Amino acid sequence: MVSIIEHLTAKKIIRQEQIQQVSDGSPSEDQIAQRLLDSGVITNLELAQAKAAKGNLPFVRIKDFPVNRTTISLVPADMCRNNLLIPLEQKGNELTVALAEPANITAIDDVRAFTKMIIRPVVAASDEILGAINMYLRSDAELHSLSNEIELGHRTESTQKPDESVQENAPIVRFVNLLISQAIQDRASDIHIEPGEKYLRVRFRIDGVLHEIQRDPTSIQAEILSRIKVMSDMDISERRLPQDGRMTFTAGNETRDLRVASLPTVWGEKLVLRILDSRTTNMSFEELGLEPANLKSFEASVRRPWGMTLVTGPTGSGKTTTLYASLAVVSGPEVNVITVEDPIEYRMDGINQMQVNSKANLTFATALRSILRADPNILMVGEIRDRETAQIAIEAALTGHLVLSTLHTNDAPSAVTRLLELGIEPFLIASSLECVMAQRLARRLCEECKVEFEPNLGHLKAAGFAATEKDLESTFFTSVGCARCSHTGYRGRLAIQEVMTVSEGIEQLILSRETSSEIKAIAVAEGMSTLRDDGFIKIKAGITSIEEVLRVVA
Repeated sequence: MVSIIEHLTAKKIIRQEQIQQVSDGSPSEDQIAQRLLDSGVITNLELAQAKAAKGNLPFVRIKDFPVNRTTISLVPADMCRNNLLIPLEQKGNELTVALAEPANITAIDDVRAFTKMIIRPVVAASDEILGAINMYLRSDAELHSLSNEIELGHRTESTQKPDESVQENAPIVRFVNLLISQAIQDRASDIHIEPGEKYLRVRFRIDGVLHEIQRDPTSIQAEILSRIKVMSDMDISERRLPQDGRMTFTAGNETRDLRVASLPTVWGEKLVLRILDSRTTNMSFEELGLEPANLKSFEASVRRPWGMTLVTGPTGSGKTTTLYASLAVVSGPEVNVITVEDPIEYRMDGINQMQVNSKANLTFATALRSILRADPNILMVGEIRDRETAQIAIEAALTGHLVLSTLHTNDAPSAVTRLLELGIEPFLIASSLECVMAQRLARRLCEECKVEFEPNLGHLKAAGFAATEKDLESTFFTSVGCARCSHTGYRGRLAIQEVMTVSEGIEQLILSRETSSEIKAIAVAEGMSTLRDDGFIKIKAGITSIEEVLRVVA
């Protein structure tokens, strides 16, 4: 039987001098292999192949096996996670199980005893197994078990203060890591950890809607908050003032940045962890879900060498994602792109990003003044909140810069009214504003369980949709719910938009200080599709439901 080191040496993966470099203190073969892995000499894949050769077992890649949730669920999630194994294939009474440690005979015996099946062990890379566990197995039961373990430890060590140097296998570390991994697996955008009088509530925001995940004893609250604060480089001793932090978390093969915010409440500190997916910075305009007419108008405005383009909508409507997608299109080595944000959610290569710092008196307005002296071509202002910021941004748009920014308004025409309310002169708005896009995020119907239904034309018109008899020829769907979508009927989100290009007619209305309703009437007459109209297009396409569009569009 070949040893791990002999296999790695025979395959010319490692050399004898590399073995000698990590052999201080007479380590075992497994310790040498682990040191070689930690130092980057070998990969998880190469180590797994060596372990398979040592154990005379087949080596497999997890990706080569089709996902079968029934097979995977044969073994409890906590047993899989604790022993780093996962069931791959069932043939009759025989179950193929992939392990990271083939020498773990106890784990094989436990699986055999639980399933009452014949176990065929194979070897796979540890990171591939962990990735599959995080993707296909929920960790609710294990989180509950760890919660009880933390509570028991709190009772026995109630006099100890939270320790920053916690062992990596400690229950609190495993609990927090598992909680974040589960949130990533569930496609959550936010984790809410909320203290109460009788329990600590954990909720995930999935597709824009909060779902309660679990309730834990209040006695473990201090440990959880301290652990997350340590990971986010926050002050664990400060509990009276709000704080902001940031961390990078790796779950399997996925790495995510998390923005952490603490908020003192009557029952203790509430934590909100925003999970940031950097892949959104690489989205194209087509991936934003813009209809062809809207796409043409919006893309033309952001490709202009100067002028202002605004994206409006409430918090959580995807405005920042749209701006980053715009920057990805227009940025390049030939232009100088500078942003000022609060906070910086995504870090992008090739652009200069500034973080607002109110304590140092670095506001949007003061940052913009400095930026204009740095020879920019394109400016992105995270949000226009006050008159000073709006004034400088508009002046920049009038002096040969492309300015992208956001406003909090209900629709596109209201952006003009908002700028007027901030005290900006109408002639400046009319001269600088090129385009306004209002946006909402609606949930996508789950493709696995959505069902057809026949709507009533009268009901559609009563709901505000400009529907005709011809529209009823489309196939309409509604939500049902299944295991894939966690019985919500929806999985994923899409954007609903209205794009208003500032034409000569709209410029005249701005100069006359006309109301947003009058501006909207002209924009619609010139071809603008309202938010409700755009939502109806996506309803007819079978992407979302009538109820969902009505939920997000007034």
